[in-house]
Amino acid sequence: MNRFYIETELHTGNTIELTETVFHHWVRVLRAKEQEQATFFNGKGGEYIVTLTEINKKNAFVSVDHFDSTDRTPPFNALLGQVMSKGDRMDYAIQKATELGVKTIQLLTSERCEMRLRYDRDQKKLDHWQSIAIAACEQCGMNSVPEILAPIPLNEWLKSEELPPSRFVLAPNKDQENVLLNSTPDLALLIGPEGGLSEAEIKAANQNHFQNWCIGDRVLRTETAPVVALSVLNYHFSIK
Repeated sequence: MNRFYIETELHTGNTIELTETVFHHWVRVLRAKEQEQATFFNGKGGEYIVTLTEINKKNAFVSVDHFDSTDRTPPFNALLGQVMSKGDRMDYAIQKATELGVKTIQLLTSERCEMRLRYDRDQKKLDHWQSIAIAACEQCGMNSVPEILAPIPLNEWLKSEELPPSRFVLAPNKDQENVLLNSTPDLALLIGPEGGLSEAEIKAANQNHFQNWCIGDRVLRTETAPVVALSVLNYHFSIK
């Protein structure tokens, strides 16, 4: 059954008009027919089984038949601070972080960040990355779409009073201690750019209560690091 995110209120027993995005994808591209069913979710919890009841040239309508309270979110709330990278690397990082259950992605700039958004293109790029997160949720079964936050300087983010109590930065850890032992489910994870965080940036993170977390002996690419870290977190919190 096809699965779509729709930005509208969903209530069992109602009939709703498809948004332009869902209409284009489901009816125009996938050539859906009347009486065909799909799963809808709007990010407010659970999902709904709907039936396509009417198709016109420019719009279509569905009946909202059944609510399923299934919750596939992981047992932790991860705020990912991701320094931006160019090209497909950023798309990949956002897609996979979403599949692995990240709650929020804060885009960052840093000393070695190779990407700077131009103000006249900011929203277009943010909309692109948000659409990647939505598509990932449609594919993987997540009912909560992570918010992609506009980029801010790393040093500004490190000083935010809204950061959760458990904070980790992927960086060398000489003691190789298990930093996750005392972690709370609400946590922040900092991933540097392709060239890595500078020593000064790691020091600044440490001064703002970020613990160095080293995963294995190899250096991970910026788009691989969140995948590995979030996979470890999924395992860690699933067995606690």
